Amino acid sequence: MSILVIGGTGTLGRQIVKQALDEGYQVKCLVRDFRRGAFLKDWGAELIYGDLSIPSTIPTSLKGVTTIIDSATIRSTSSYTSETIDWRGKLALLEAAKLVGIKKFIYFSVLNASKNPSIPLLSLKLKMEKKLETSGLNYTIFQCSGFFQGLISQYALPILENETIWLPGSSAPVAYLDTQDAAKAVVQSLGSTEYDKKTVSLIGEKFWTSKEIVELCERLSGKTANISYIPFVAFSLLRRFFRFFEFTWNIADRLQFGEIADDPSLRVKPTNEIIWSINRLSLESYLQEYFGKILKKLRETNYQQSQKSNEISFL
Repeated sequence: MSILVIGGTGTLGRQIVKQALDEGYQVKCLVRDFRRGAFLKDWGAELIYGDLSIPSTIPTSLKGVTTIIDSATIRSTSSYTSETIDWRGKLALLEAAKLVGIKKFIYFSVLNASKNPSIPLLSLKLKMEKKLETSGLNYTIFQCSGFFQGLISQYALPILENETIWLPGSSAPVAYLDTQDAAKAVVQSLGSTEYDKKTVSLIGEKFWTSKEIVELCERLSGKTANISYIPFVAFSLLRRFFRFFEFTWNIADRLQFGEIADDPSLRVKPTNEIIWSINRLSLESYLQEYFGKILKKLRETNYQQSQKSNEISFL
């Protein structure tokens, strides 16, 4: 089986590449910048040039490929719009996959996207889901909620560096998951027909609100967070402002996620959750390991500095 991973340099994509290589699969990665993807080549993947914003580059990248794993999505800092990448680019990829007869197409969407179709990115994800379902291809759609790795810069580092954490007044809960666990589940699904032509949830064991994550970080770090709450109306005003400029549309789309209020229905475990054959890492364990390493490093640094101070002599 030859796998083409789209978005292999991303947070989830790189873990999928590594896991697939470890399992003995032949892995190719679609990249726009070979220097940025050099670490994937070092791992053993083959780099293929391709750009979702340039549909003509896609068909040639599918030569000899039997399975596509599409983990790419637009970044808020990207110069492209979500319409360009998450719709027109993905649509071109799907059409090319149909032409060459791809055996399996794996796509990543967002949990509860159907409850928030007014958010542009989620609307595009829903449209792509429908296209896959009617494509005639063998597909699996994994609906994800969020990943541990994104919480470090959002919560952990600001607390350690005594910076302000900006939170919405009432945030929607997220079932965060470790990307390594997600990658293992995805790669394991390649050898099974259980999830053929199905949409399944790929989420963590527990739903967390922003407030609960901050409290956990405070307990593990021994520090008190500086929190400022942003009213929903402020998110709405900022989003509308950023929508005035095309180069900030992606930021505006991300801000709209902050307008999703806490809803008891969003905490309910979905009925289509994947059957886990591994023990998932908990958020508590992940953050405990992170803070443990950071605090140990700080103690060692402080000790070395104190030793140097003791070596200073005065004549």
